[in-house]
Amino acid sequence: MAGGKQRIYRQKIASTASLQKVFRAQELIAASRIGKARARTAAAAPFAEAITRAVSAVAVHTTIEHLLTEPRHDTDRCAILIVGADRGMAGAYTASILREAEKLFGNLRDEGKEYDLYVAGRRAVSYYTYRGHTLAGSWEYGSDEPTPEVAGEIADTLLHAFQAPAADGGVGELHVVYTQFVNMVTQKPRVVRMLPLEVVEGVSAPEDIEPLYDFEPSASEVLDALLPRYIRSRLFSFLLESAASELASRQSAMHTATDNAQDLITTYTRKANAARQGDITQEITEIVSGADALANSH
Repeated sequence: MAGGKQRIYRQKIASTASLQKVFRAQELIAASRIGKARARTAAAAPFAEAITRAVSAVAVHTTIEHLLTEPRHDTDRCAILIVGADRGMAGAYTASILREAEKLFGNLRDEGKEYDLYVAGRRAVSYYTYRGHTLAGSWEYGSDEPTPEVAGEIADTLLHAFQAPAADGGVGELHVVYTQFVNMVTQKPRVVRMLPLEVVEGVSAPEDIEPLYDFEPSASEVLDALLPRYIRSRLFSFLLESAASELASRQSAMHTATDNAQDLITTYTRKANAARQGDITQEITEIVSGADALANSH
């Protein structure tokens, strides 16, 4: 029986050591990619800020009503984009996004609104598909290294839904659920209402000051050209932040898993040694008992 325990512990040690190698490899891969992901996020920021200022200037210094800046009153439907991960082994990364999305679903239902679900990332797609949700759109795009082309495809799909007539399934709001990268330790799930557009740069135009801008050919046409680019740039920045967050979460989770695996190996080794000592003690006891029995028989 004791010998059987030794075999069981040796098998557990071997399997745990094998898993530890996988965890360590995933940690190193995530660590090697996180620097590039953070650099891409920082590189995309200046363009996003510049185009945000441009859109803010047009929206603030004109009095025109535009489809992308004015609320729609002909529909109560919303579009929700959930930015998840293509792969697992990232701790609570995907679960946090899904919990935040569920909160948003509840808030919209309380407001009497319906929603169409758009999902990016294989893990999130599988989650909602398995639970019977109908997806208006889905993308599996390499979540730890997104491209501008993917961001453009998603943006075009969502803009088309927002600009479509209500009779054709058009939506009045667009919400995005993604993970904001704060630092290597902290990543926060976040909900952003992208449409109708909310100007966020703090540009103001007091009533007693004349506008400082002239728009050619017209403010409306300038908005038509700027806003789609603005949506694409914002979505791309969300995808980049989510990628950095996913890699940071994976690195942290795999580091913890590697340490836990080492603790298990230490525990199993100690138990295996104890079982081996038990085997030796039992063998010595049997030998002494046999010798005593043999001596008594003589």
